[in-house]
Amino acid sequence: MTQYYPVLLNIEGLACLVVGGGPVAERKVDSLLESGARVTLVSPQATPRLAELAEQRRILWSQRVFRQGDTTGSFLVISASGQEEVNRLVSEECKTNNIPVNVVDDPQKFGFLVPAVLRRGDLVIAVSSGGASPLVARGIRDELADRYGPEYEQYLNYLAEARAEALNCIPDARRRRQVFARLTDGRLLRLVRGGRMNEAKEWVKECLSSP
Repeated sequence: MTQYYPVLLNIEGLACLVVGGGPVAERKVDSLLESGARVTLVSPQATPRLAELAEQRRILWSQRVFRQGDTTGSFLVISASGQEEVNRLVSEECKTNNIPVNVVDDPQKFGFLVPAVLRRGDLVIAVSSGGASPLVARGIRDELADRYGPEYEQYLNYLAEARAEALNCIPDARRRRQVFARLTDGRLLRLVRGGRMNEAKEWVKECLSSP
């Protein structure tokens, strides 16, 4: 069994290609746009939403079948055409050009898997079944959504600000570790979860200033 290497990519401003225009391709396009990618869609037809995105110039739509050379210049490619022959052509061209590709209908082909993702601001939790069962991965993600609620976005914002200040103002590494330990011991999260933002801010200040 293939052992995949998990990684989070910064694709902001990078060219990404999606082949196919159905509902699955639509979800892939939405995910890429959410991460700031420059998306090109290649497909003779497209869902109403994809067509609207093209009309708004949020994506570039080549309204035709995939042809040789379409992957040139892409940072990554997703093939969601629903047609085995098209997916094969896309996969082979990407392999030749060393471009990571996700083939939706055959995740074992050269390239990468797209996990089920839970986002809470800077918190990103990705769940993968290695292609065995996307439904199981999505089910686990939904279970985690109950454990890691929307409060984690603000919680991590506080931690990021505190970390930046600590790195700038506390030269002693041991002291910084003590500060980070206090900030993540559960109290700050409880305050944020309870909507007690003023108290949360005061607790951060106390942790940063205490000897």
